[in-house]
Amino acid sequence: MKMTPLLPEVATFIEAKQALRIGGRRCDTAQTLAVINPSTGRPLAEVARAGSPEIDLAVQAATRAFEGGPWGRMMPHDRGRILWRLADLIEERAPIFGQLDALDNGKPYATARDVDAHWSARHFRYFAGWPDKIEGATIPVSTPDRLNYTRIEPVGVCGLITPWNYPLLMAAWKLAPALAAGNTIVLKPSEETPLSALYLADLALEACLPEGVLNVVPGYGHDAGAALAAHKDVAKIGFTGSTRTGREIVKASAGNLKKLSLELGGKAANIIFPDADLSRAIPGAFWANFGNNGQSCTAGARLYVHADIHDQMVEGLTRLAQAISVGPGLEEPGHDLGPVISEKQMNMILGHVETSQQQGAVVQIGGARAQGEGWFIPPTLITGVEDRMTIAREEVFGPVLSILTFTDDADVLARANTSDYGLAAGLWSQDVTRVRRFADALQAGTVWVNCWGETDAASPFGGVKQSGYGREMGKDAIALYSQTKSVWVG
Repeated sequence: MKMTPLLPEVATFIEAKQALRIGGRRCDTAQTLAVINPSTGRPLAEVARAGSPEIDLAVQAATRAFEGGPWGRMMPHDRGRILWRLADLIEERAPIFGQLDALDNGKPYATARDVDAHWSARHFRYFAGWPDKIEGATIPVSTPDRLNYTRIEPVGVCGLITPWNYPLLMAAWKLAPALAAGNTIVLKPSEETPLSALYLADLALEACLPEGVLNVVPGYGHDAGAALAAHKDVAKIGFTGSTRTGREIVKASAGNLKKLSLELGGKAANIIFPDADLSRAIPGAFWANFGNNGQSCTAGARLYVHADIHDQMVEGLTRLAQAISVGPGLEEPGHDLGPVISEKQMNMILGHVETSQQQGAVVQIGGARAQGEGWFIPPTLITGVEDRMTIAREEVFGPVLSILTFTDDADVLARANTSDYGLAAGLWSQDVTRVRRFADALQAGTVWVNCWGETDAASPFGGVKQSGYGREMGKDAIALYSQTKSVWVG
């Protein structure tokens, strides 16, 4: 097994104990986090662990930077220039980000470098154009001799809590609009994948972001995350993660009625109609679920296939699953998929597979841990799945695809909408009338037609029902991190 040699910067970074980044400085702590490499199951790096006292220090630093620092007085176009410079640095250091995320997340190095880092830079570039375009309005009110206008202002200190499945990209999704709107940030990355966020904080200073504007504090959700969500001086929480944790954040935020945006779980329905172009629908449905190893809230994990084409779909999906290469993120040559994030996650995923068999489903391929070290599960196809089964209702968050059948349009629409989640959905059909009807009727924040997974910094993204509320990206994201003030002049 040959591994891609570590870049000198990466080797130095993981060998040193990484401190918190607070107020532009490194803040060490007595308590630490052991970051594990999921490709080996062995410790990778040691990182300072934030608790409630460190969260308070970070919020204080962000408050000082917001209220008295240069960030609030900076001209909008200068804020944009800093974000653009940060985008350039992310792109220049894409190999470093790629190796860091390949190490602590396990995803293939080429994916982390060429997809996650590249799209993170594009995200910052898009929002770099926003600061001088955040405009209020002059309103023609009915009261005589009065001028009424609005100001769009930042909300203040924002607490951002990001997940482990896209460590750099999810941070960029939140940071770029929050900074473009003029806020200051306390970012708590997942304790399992904190490395790229810490490195990003260093790059932000290199890009001339003022000290205290971005503070990065890795820690556990029940400790650091809870303290951040409840802190009285945090004006806004942006969270991506599980629905269960989202409920806890809503409760914790009630003390000062924080502004919230929540991007939570999903159980996306992907519907294959008999008139679909199977040469596109088969690989499309495969990667809709197995992209990022199924560790995505938008994974097309409920595949509804019309009975007339069921056997063709299963045969095609099985061939793709057999051809997939699974292995460590830095192994050469590169693999299609890496490990799942942790042993706990692996056991949970395999538990879902076992339960599905007990309830009458059939494992077509996969369904067991791969031999060797690390937490690897090959692509798993399960047929004979019914809507009543646990695996059709609960989020698996792993490389497992459930295949269900249907014969009637109205029936499959009703079944697709029975989920408690509503983050994404998709359909494959050449019938324009059907496409329009289903795109309107599917209860999801995003609907993909004859494709899957497309996102863009300019296009809003978010969920309905228990998949959360608020829309990231585009002008909607600026609204998440802004508030409107009405001014009357007599």
